[in-house]
Amino acid sequence: MAVLSDQLLIATLLIYLAAMVGYAVEHALRRPRAVVNAVRRVPAMAAAVAAPAADLPAPRTDGDNELPPAASVGRLRLAGWFAVAATALGAVTHTACLLTRGLAAGRVPWGNMYEFVLAVTLVGVLAWLGLLTRRPAVRPVGLYVTLATVTLLGLAGMRLHTPAGPLVPALNSYWLKIHVSAAATASGVFLLGFIAATAYLIRLRHDRAAEAGRAPGFVSSLGRYLPAVETLERVTFQMHVLAFPIWTFAVVAGAIWAEAAWGRYWGWDPKETWAFISWVAYAGYLHARATPSVKRPVVAWLAVLGWVTMMFNLFAVNLVIAGLHSYAGTN
Repeated sequence: MAVLSDQLLIATLLIYLAAMVGYAVEHALRRPRAVVNAVRRVPAMAAAVAAPAADLPAPRTDGDNELPPAASVGRLRLAGWFAVAATALGAVTHTACLLTRGLAAGRVPWGNMYEFVLAVTLVGVLAWLGLLTRRPAVRPVGLYVTLATVTLLGLAGMRLHTPAGPLVPALNSYWLKIHVSAAATASGVFLLGFIAATAYLIRLRHDRAAEAGRAPGFVSSLGRYLPAVETLERVTFQMHVLAFPIWTFAVVAGAIWAEAAWGRYWGWDPKETWAFISWVAYAGYLHARATPSVKRPVVAWLAVLGWVTMMFNLFAVNLVIAGLHSYAGTN
């Protein structure tokens, strides 16, 4: 079973890579639309020079309803369909990889960093597929979802992998099923929220460059293919509203487990401290989001900051900083 799990991880990576290529092809097929639409507007612009300003259509910057040339519509739909189908297939093999890992180890499959990253990315992909069923317009973000997933899974497979085996005594508790599963679920949804926040900032930068008449840079130009800033900002908020209570529960459950294992609820261990820092960062995001005087870009940057603290807690605290949670690393 352990060998099968490792083979399924490789298959999952290849399938997600294929999905990423599909999303990239979809982006590429959308590229000519701005040029073609501009060419089509030339005669209309000449006729509209003398028209009253009130009769002119309002310019669009969101890009949600702009279409590529008619000849590319079929290929665009095919690329989009392939990307989503490959993502769904990858989620199936991803799930099988995690399940066979658990069967090989004879326990729940989130007892170390390698397994935790597998679980977090699976939750992120499932959350993405669920979001797609409700908001098909966000599909262009799939390129970044698969990119993040492939990056984390590749890192897990190459640097974090450990042979399947029993838990260390410190983790042999029913609280592992409760605390770590909640942390993995929240982290997966936070991952999707981070991607949406980053996409929002890229799209906003592109729109501001367009409004100022400046040529966008490479990063800003990527925003041309993303959904409207309003859509991305709303998705960012929804993901964080969903994940924050789960993360709060995970932190509280961890404190209860600490009391059962070490005789105290809180001891400012590095892992505990950074879990609390992440909680404060995300609480700050939600508070800023509910405060009208705080500008939306600042709010989005707080979401990015929250994910940075999560990654520091996962990698730096486990691999570099010594503490009571050091056994959760790669050995």
